[in-house]
Amino acid sequence: MPKAKVYNMKAEEVGSLTLKESVFGADFNEALIHQVIVAYQNNQRQGTKATLTRAEVRGRSAKPWKQKHTGRARQGSRKAPHMIKGGMAFALKPRDYSQKVNKTAKRAAFVSAISGKLNDKQIIVLESLKLKAPKTKEMVKLLNNFKLERSVLLVLEGANENALRACSNLPNVTVCTAQLLNTYEVVKNNKLLITQGAIKQIEEAYA
Repeated sequence: MPKAKVYNMKAEEVGSLTLKESVFGADFNEALIHQVIVAYQNNQRQGTKATLTRAEVRGRSAKPWKQKHTGRARQGSRKAPHMIKGGMAFALKPRDYSQKVNKTAKRAAFVSAISGKLNDKQIIVLESLKLKAPKTKEMVKLLNNFKLERSVLLVLEGANENALRACSNLPNVTVCTAQLLNTYEVVKNNKLLITQGAIKQIEEAYA
């Protein structure tokens, strides 16, 4: 059974936690993780970009000048793509980029990703997170205690206004709850700072 050390906010070890094998002991499946993350990113796309074709731009479609004896290149329309203010060739139109991924694949990818983080010792389990005030310096102190400098994902068991406000000015820190945690956020961030309560919620959801 995989195990993790539990720390307090001063980065002092206060115990250990036995984790469920089915959630934190899975094999790393890079191909599946990649598939799920690509689908997730595509599902975030709005797909609302649109440009005008030569049939849609305003203007006359009449021949701008006669074919011969002007010394100029022959032209058929001012709305052609190569003309100034003309339409666009292969114009972009609104489209749906969404991809479907079944629940079994999503679960397997998440379990694989978070197990990989645990194996790489990139998960830190916090006994609890109780900030004295919603101040950035409080969160900076916590990060300094654990010597965290690169991207950090703070996973909480529930909404925590103090933590959210304390992290709002820290570009390298992302805050989310265990219910909203997904494969993309796990892979994107270098370290995961997870409260003990959030660990239990993750195990309940994915065991």
